[in-house]
Amino acid sequence: MSKLRSLVPPLFFGLLVRALAASAAVFAAGALHAQALPPGVRLGMTAVELQAAMPTIERVPRPQRLAGRLVGGWQGAPVSMAGLVFEPTFFFADSQLRRVEYLASASAVPDGGAAAFAELLRWGRAAFGAELASNDPGSAYAAWTHEDADVYLQHVRDARRGGVRLVYKARQLRDGSEL
Repeated sequence: MSKLRSLVPPLFFGLLVRALAASAAVFAAGALHAQALPPGVRLGMTAVELQAAMPTIERVPRPQRLAGRLVGGWQGAPVSMAGLVFEPTFFFADSQLRRVEYLASASAVPDGGAAAFAELLRWGRAAFGAELASNDPGSAYAAWTHEDADVYLQHVRDARRGGVRLVYKARQLRDGSEL
């Protein structure tokens, strides 16, 4: 910093320091909120509302089907988080957005996505508090409950199919008669 100070006139040095601090604050805020649902997107919205909130989403040629009649029929533009590129998929059931899944392959990353998982885990703890966790030789898992959503983070440790998944899904409360 002292070398920089000697090269830059005093008046501009203060402006430069303030500009760098502001840039760092904007970058940090973006990094903290990068894992949140996209602006205007909320669980429970319709496909028309999702298209209005995210005009660039596209239909998936071969929708992914999950239990509970969930159909992953829409995909957003790739999102960079924690050093990996995640593909967002939007799942609907009963004409409502029930699940948003961010999936990143980590097979080409030397650590298999461990650093990305650790960074997203720190973010989850800051955003939602302590997690329910599971860790075994093949995967790690962290889950939180937040308002009307369940959020979970998964790291699959596999040399060929390793990856990191971040999921927001509508919370389903069941009474004792459904067990």
